[in-house]
Amino acid sequence: MEKGMLVLGLVAIMVVGVVVVVESSVEGEEVSYDGRSLIINGQRKLLFSASIHYPRSTPEMWGSLIGKAKEGGIDVIQTYVFWNLHEPEKGQYDFSGRADIVRFIKEIQAHGLYASLRIGPFIEAEWNYGGLPFWLHDVPGIVYRCDNEPFKVHMQNFTTKIVNMMKSENLYASQGGPIILSQIENEYEMVEHAFHEKGPPYVRWAAQMAVALQTGVPWMMCKQYDAPDPVINTCNGMKCGVSFPGPNSPNKPWIWTENWTTWYRAYGKEPETRSAQDIAFQVALFVARNGTFVNYYMYHGGTNFGRTTSAFTTTSYYDDAPLDEYGFIRLPKWGHLKQLHEAIKSCSNPILFGTQFTLSLGQQQMGYIYQRNSGECAAFLVNQDDTKSVAVIFHNSSYELGPSSVSILPDCKNVVNVKNNTRLITTGKKFNESEMWQEFKDIIPTFADTSVRSKTLLEHVNTTKDMSDYLWYTFSYQHESSNSKAVLSVRSAGHVLHAFVNGASVGSGNGNHEKVNFTLDNTITLNNGSNNISLLSVTVGLPDSGAFLERKALGLRRVRIHDIQNSKDLSNHRWGYQ
Repeated sequence: MEKGMLVLGLVAIMVVGVVVVVESSVEGEEVSYDGRSLIINGQRKLLFSASIHYPRSTPEMWGSLIGKAKEGGIDVIQTYVFWNLHEPEKGQYDFSGRADIVRFIKEIQAHGLYASLRIGPFIEAEWNYGGLPFWLHDVPGIVYRCDNEPFKVHMQNFTTKIVNMMKSENLYASQGGPIILSQIENEYEMVEHAFHEKGPPYVRWAAQMAVALQTGVPWMMCKQYDAPDPVINTCNGMKCGVSFPGPNSPNKPWIWTENWTTWYRAYGKEPETRSAQDIAFQVALFVARNGTFVNYYMYHGGTNFGRTTSAFTTTSYYDDAPLDEYGFIRLPKWGHLKQLHEAIKSCSNPILFGTQFTLSLGQQQMGYIYQRNSGECAAFLVNQDDTKSVAVIFHNSSYELGPSSVSILPDCKNVVNVKNNTRLITTGKKFNESEMWQEFKDIIPTFADTSVRSKTLLEHVNTTKDMSDYLWYTFSYQHESSNSKAVLSVRSAGHVLHAFVNGASVGSGNGNHEKVNFTLDNTITLNNGSNNISLLSVTVGLPDSGAFLERKALGLRRVRIHDIQNSKDLSNHRWGYQ
């Protein structure tokens, strides 16, 4: 079989005839679902979705990005809602510029596409603090993302505000708008066990709270197998075509919320990517197994502007997605997936309305067949052997299946070909001339320059309140020895440290994406008498994942100076901060 072709006992599976209707009192398109798909205005839908995050591009780019997604065979634009972007200070909201979510949703509608709104409001998303506003940290008694009243109050307030904003603009499909699906929480199953008895009640509460907002469209929870009815549990990851066991009820559709089109990049890590063929194989397999909603995360990654990125994540986000950071089409990925969508959509009627049969074609080969009473038929011939091609017999004809491939037969006879295409890149401009660059020098403060004082080492982020990445730790050190050599030892909980003695740099250290804490041990030269020690602690974004995020600490944890005579622990010395 030509390279690049989408080669992506008999059992019959009938779709249970139960339709879950989401009630709405406003005239518009009714959105419901059954065990086969989402149902919009009475019609089952096979949908391809694209994650495009409004604050990771500019409003001027939104129309072009959405248009290119539509041209690539996309039906739905999916986005998170970014709580700390919209409510940076308690009760103070911003929905302007890149934060103008209403304008973004209306742009989707103008292009004739649907929208999927992942409210969270915890989102992770390699976004600073997982999207939570840092002012939550100072709410008395708060524990994030569990059965904790202070957190639930603020989570419900923000979720309700966003829902009411969408309603006021008539943006839900039940009102005639584009939003057909919403999400509450995000991958909670990953941390639920850490909260013990406080976890399951929170899941039930979050589902009930969301459904009670009466949006008129279904809600989902990703990576939450026990999502309470009527909330749909969905799959995230690269291999949901293989790994997803299916929804927790036969009356819910198979939805893939995040099909990662590549890996996000982190400072200090080698770049990794994912081929168009691997993405296509998993998508075709997911659809073959009963999937009818696939979202690409990301379809356009864009840029983490300012201080919005999470710890050690680069400003360029998912640049290897079908649309690159700047919104240009990336081939072969964009073109390969466009052809995939066309091939699968040509099978829509049997997939949505037919009976599914499975047929063993070999040890690692399987046929998935969708047949309607009218005789209309579509087949997916799957080879999960990643080492060799295999010839199989199907309907008395021989088909050559490449390694890790799915062959799509819209008529159960002829294979649809999906071929690779390439992208040419030329250099537009190089920034390699000295006059293109400017150098900025900071003033290195001493203890005498500072106004914030403490007799202990303060935690970095609780001191800066996430208003800056930088915090100077300074102290005055008296050295009484003719021997000027000593060792400065600093233990940091992350992320970066620059050390200065009497205004001169004496070394730097840093953690990384996998291990944020580190220790700096450097030989320094001290004056006989008073010395100014200035330590610049730097955060490279805040953590965005894990349980008990409110407890995570950064900055300096211990400082020692070792000289020929003794070793002094200065952690409880008199410190100044700036």
